[in-house]
Amino acid sequence: MKPKRLVIVGGVAGGASAAARARRLSEDAEITVFERGPHVSFANCGLPYFVGGEIVEPDALLLQTPQSLRSRFNLDVRVRTEVIRLNRAAQRVTARELDSGREFEQPYDALILSTGAAPLRPPIPGIDRAGHFTVRNIPDVEQITAWTRDCAACRVVVVGGGYIGLEMAEQFKRRGLAVTVVEALPQVMAPLDPEMAAWLHHELRAHDVELHLNDPVAAFEPPTATEPARASIVVLRGGARLPADLVVLGLGVRPETGLAKQAGLEIGALGGLRVNEHLQTSDPRIWAVGDAIEVRDAATGAWSLIPLAGPANRQGRIAADNVFGRPSRYAGTWGTAILRLFGLTAACTGANEKSLCKAGVASQAIHLHPGSHAGYYPGAEPIALKVLFAPDTGRLLGAQAVGRDGVDKRIDVLATALQAGLTVEDLAGLELAYAPPYGSAKDPVNLAGMVAANVLGGDVQLAQWSDIAALDPRTTVLLDVRNPDERAQGHIPGSVHIPLPQLRQRLGELPKDKEIVVHCLSGQRSYYACRVLTQRGFRVRNLTGSYRTWKAATNSGQEKQGGSCCR
Repeated sequence: MKPKRLVIVGGVAGGASAAARARRLSEDAEITVFERGPHVSFANCGLPYFVGGEIVEPDALLLQTPQSLRSRFNLDVRVRTEVIRLNRAAQRVTARELDSGREFEQPYDALILSTGAAPLRPPIPGIDRAGHFTVRNIPDVEQITAWTRDCAACRVVVVGGGYIGLEMAEQFKRRGLAVTVVEALPQVMAPLDPEMAAWLHHELRAHDVELHLNDPVAAFEPPTATEPARASIVVLRGGARLPADLVVLGLGVRPETGLAKQAGLEIGALGGLRVNEHLQTSDPRIWAVGDAIEVRDAATGAWSLIPLAGPANRQGRIAADNVFGRPSRYAGTWGTAILRLFGLTAACTGANEKSLCKAGVASQAIHLHPGSHAGYYPGAEPIALKVLFAPDTGRLLGAQAVGRDGVDKRIDVLATALQAGLTVEDLAGLELAYAPPYGSAKDPVNLAGMVAANVLGGDVQLAQWSDIAALDPRTTVLLDVRNPDERAQGHIPGSVHIPLPQLRQRLGELPKDKEIVVHCLSGQRSYYACRVLTQRGFRVRNLTGSYRTWKAATNSGQEKQGGSCCR
């Protein structure tokens, strides 16, 4: 029997999409949405761009209002109304109107929880001082804008180098403010592997963003006469003292599960609501969606917290389908995401090496640096592309890309290939759109498939950038096959130089009793050299990504990069 009374707790991506889908499935149901905040449906991913002025009016962030949802979908939407108790036995929720304090009960036949996630505020001394802000909703960014309105020379300290932290750093610099980013990890953007995040370190410093990595905040101290600041002195564990007129806390989020815990619903080991493939909780009359739930990592199968708007929207639709008797499954989250940082775009999909290692999943990594479009057409930019695949079957496991053009197109193709279960050989055979301003006859995705297929077929063995520091010159020769003018601009210490056009004539200079690790600028010419040397009886590996990847990973700044977690 279809439920007549559906209650949804929380709006925004998951709750609002569930409510709209529910109405399309049933004209007869009573659908009530309770939202604690003042806005039921807003573009939280657009909040940083309001702070920077790219989005001028806050109303532009409003996707729907209670009035528009009532007129279009006949939904009963109550903003500034918080659900404070859940009585599963009686199938009722108790809600409180935040403006009046009035409490009342609302019965339900089915309940969808879309309670979201709250910004992390760890117990750092002084974290609650004035001038410290999180970025979760429209009132948050309105307060930040008001605080900085008369602060022409504001010094901003962004604590946390994730998506929100980096987007806020970019937008503050757009306004001409002095910006420092503090990250407790050795890299920004944890979904990326370290050699890929290194490109972002370069970009931040190139735009005069001060970057402190691997150095967490120890305390937020009051300003002094000798250290004036409008907000705090941000004290790092390494001893640095950073005067801040404004502090943005971008330390991540945690699922808001207080209501679910109070009601005795099952909570997973990571702190999120545990749901099945139909997004049902441990109570079959209650579903849950969005940032509050744990999902299956589609690449590794492990339970994960992946707070992204796209999955939350799809989950809302799937939950509503199941509530109204249309069996629908949520197969897992691939974590496809993208970031603009000044002139760079960084994107990822599927697993990274860190998560694969943690899950015990064997993987092979390749790096390449293809052009964003045909090299003979003006404006082509290199894309740093990393692809991870199963070393036995070639099944695609994940991908990361950083560049100034064409990153979004390639990561979307790779995300589609991941969800379709394609192998790297399939990538090589994809028929993708080509015209000189847009791509190449061999698209970067095709090239990635060809490079990986060469590895699978045994045509070449690989070395990773993180292997180079451990090479023993007594047993290994590091061979640079670039042209002399390229080598003059920088080289890997200890490498031997034989340009590729001279290689066949100078084979006698290379020992056959040592392994030879070959590199060029990006890996293509060194692959050609590997094929020559392999067929002449040498033991050879190609440095995947070659000099470009090694240089980015090892010269990304004053911080010392660690190697891969598997090595």
